Order: sequence, then structure tokens, then C-alpha cells
Amino acid sequence: MARQNISDLTAFLAVARERSFTRAAAQLGVSQSALSHTLRGLEERLGLRLLTRTTRSVAPTEAGERLLRTVGPRLEEIDAEMSALTELRDKPAGTIRITAAEHSASAILWPALAKLLPRYPDIKVEITIDYGLTDIVAERYDAGVRLGEQVAKDMIAVRIGPDFSMAVVGAPSYFAGHPKPAKPQDLTAHSCINIRLPTHGGIYAWEFEKRGRGLRVRVDGQLVFNNLALRMSAVLAGLGLAYLPEDQAQPYLADGRLIRVLADWCPPFSGYHLYYPSRRQLTPAFAVLVEALRYRR
Repeated sequence: MARQNISDLTAFLAVARERSFTRAAAQLGVSQSALSHTLRGLEERLGLRLLTRTTRSVAPTEAGERLLRTVGPRLEEIDAEMSALTELRDKPAGTIRITAAEHSASAILWPALAKLLPRYPDIKVEITIDYGLTDIVAERYDAGVRLGEQVAKDMIAVRIGPDFSMAVVGAPSYFAGHPKPAKPQDLTAHSCINIRLPTHGGIYAWEFEKRGRGLRVRVDGQLVFNNLALRMSAVLAGLGLAYLPEDQAQPYLADGRLIRVLADWCPPFSGYHLYYPSRRQLTPAFAVLVEALRYRR
């Protein structure tokens, strides 16, 4: 393939993914006019229109979508192979992008990174907190973090944490005016601090299990959050019951600021796994990170 074609395809992929000549030009370090000229030349050589342009938006045509799906991954593989050549350097280097939920980022990723990064000053890590089941290939992440049963079969998964349980907790001030629930169904009579998760179609139904019997309970209350820190603040303030990772609640259970209920209905979940595409060529920086995160019983 001619060098010009590779350069032009790279330009097309940037515009198609960003849906913007302005952002793509900034990403590539060229002017918008030069980028527009490049795309027109590519379309003329192919005899096909690849982009639909209006004054407000840019979108791939059917031909453009096909090119994006077929050529995009191949150029990414080439880019990954080139990045892998950094193993010839004295030190692992490069930027690693990871998507993870708040709990896994704070409980698993952060403690490992705090020890790792001072030893490898040329490694940079970007973590995006996201509760959706992000397509890491489409969104160009190097890896993601999910519970074991949520990892797709075509991904390599590395266990990075132990099994853990959720805990239903409330402050003593809340229980001073409300009876403790004896079974999950009792939660419908309580004020509960809800969780909004895109992967569960909105408000998350609390999950329980006992003697092989699974149960999901939709609770109600005055508060809904999509992060852990605010749920913790609300439950400590006595504003309702919360469904939290046990390890996050444990310090407050130990000093009496929180009280746990329904413990026998909260069995362990499969632990967190770091996952990445099976075809990914591991760079030295990524390999170092994987080993630092790998869970050893």
C-alpha cells in the first residue's frame, strides 16, 4: 500500500471517529483545510463518498462505515506492533488507558499504581470511571476492569482481586427510628439510597442470594447516586440504607458508625478481572502493569 494511502486512511479514521474535522485536525496536528483536502483526495481516488458533511455535523456514509469497521482495527494492530518496539528501550514507557468502575479503581487499581508508578516514571496511566460495559476496542482503551462473569469470551482476563461481598448497612441514627429488615423483601418498607447504573437499565435492583435462591429487590428512597462516595456520605448521615462493597463499609462497621443487616443474604461475587483483546501485542509498560495487578492468593 502506498504511503500516501496509509496517511489518508489515518486521516479518515480520525474524522470518522471524532465526527468532527476540528477535533480530528487537532488530534493529527494539521489544519482543517489540509485535512479536508486530504479526505477529498481519498474520496476521489476511491470514487466513493466516505463522509456526509453538514454545517453542524460529520458522519460516515455506508461506504465510510464499512471502511471504518474493516480498516480501523488493522491500522490499530499495526500501531500496537509499533508501540511494542518500545521493549528495545531501557525502561517501559507509554500511556495506558483503562476503564473501570469506581470501586475497582479505588480498591484495586489505585493501591497497585501507587506502588508501581514511582518505579517507572515513563509509564503514564489514564483511568476513566465508567459504570457502562464499555467496548474497549471501539473506545480505544488498552484494558478494562469487570467482575469475572462479565468478561467477554474473546478477551484475555487476568484476575486482579479476591471475591468480595456486598453489604446492606445503615447508621445507628437510622435504625433508632426503623426496625432492622429480617429478609430482603422488608427493604421495600425502608428508605434506601439507590444506585443508577446504565448496565441495569437505570436504577439498580439490589441482588441477594441464599441457599441457591437468587432475589432482586427494587428499593425506594429520597436519594439516587451513580457513585460510591456520595452513597457512603448519605448512609453515614442516617438518610437511609445503602448497598455497598463490604470492604468499603468495614472500617465504619468496626467503629460502630454503621450497622450491617441481611449478611446471610449477601454471598461473594466473583472478583475483579483486568481484560484486554486477545490479539493485543503487550507493550513492556502494559506487561509491567498486568503483573503488578495480578492477584495472587
